[in-house]
Amino acid sequence: MRPVDRYALSAAPPPAAAKPVAAKPAARKPAGQKPAGQKLAGKPAAIRLQNQEATTRDARSRAAACRSIAELRAALAEFDDCPLKATAMNLVFADGEAAAEVMVIGEAPGADEDRQGLPFVGASGRLLDKMLAASGRDRSNCYISNILPWRPPGNRKPTPFETELCLPFIRRHIALANPRLLILLGGTAAGVLLETTEGITRLRGKWRTYVHEEITIAAMPTYHPAYLLRQPALKGAAWRDFLAIKNRLQEQV
Repeated sequence: MRPVDRYALSAAPPPAAAKPVAAKPAARKPAGQKPAGQKLAGKPAAIRLQNQEATTRDARSRAAACRSIAELRAALAEFDDCPLKATAMNLVFADGEAAAEVMVIGEAPGADEDRQGLPFVGASGRLLDKMLAASGRDRSNCYISNILPWRPPGNRKPTPFETELCLPFIRRHIALANPRLLILLGGTAAGVLLETTEGITRLRGKWRTYVHEEITIAAMPTYHPAYLLRQPALKGAAWRDFLAIKNRLQEQV
């Protein structure tokens, strides 16, 4: 074996470093050409819109086919296309006497209503019972429902699509119940059913007319009980609205 001179090796110059390879410049896209992601950006939205329109048409068809309130409830129970149904515990359909001359309509169920499957059973419901008493009514001689039969998560405001999807069912509900008067609780119920953008402060206390197809019903918009719990100073105005309802019913006897 030949001896290795390690002193000579340490004195030798280090090997030359390899030269870096220059990166090739990225190829330029022709002028006016959009990235692939941008080309497709509009398509999912268009597909979603088409699906929503088809779902809304299906809701109208299902609601129109109902010939009784029992059929309407069954149709809603089978309707799986509303996003709210997936997050709600129960269908909240109605309470009270379906043949009553007064129908009360709110916006949507809350947590208590979702648990029990009945409208206006929590703190808002207890206040509503007192408001109804001002017009000589209770749950045995009025009919109570909501625009939406399922609770929005966290009691958030329903989206326009959710409202539009449930609207055919509440319209059909009104037609089948055929009340003499409607009490519309809150801005959403009043705005949607009266087809107006006016706020509840301007709408309340004045008789309006609910019109849909061949149906015409006198309607009184007033504050929602949940709003009155947050703004108790307005309870007097709501009390006057219910007195007006009582007088209207007495005039029609």
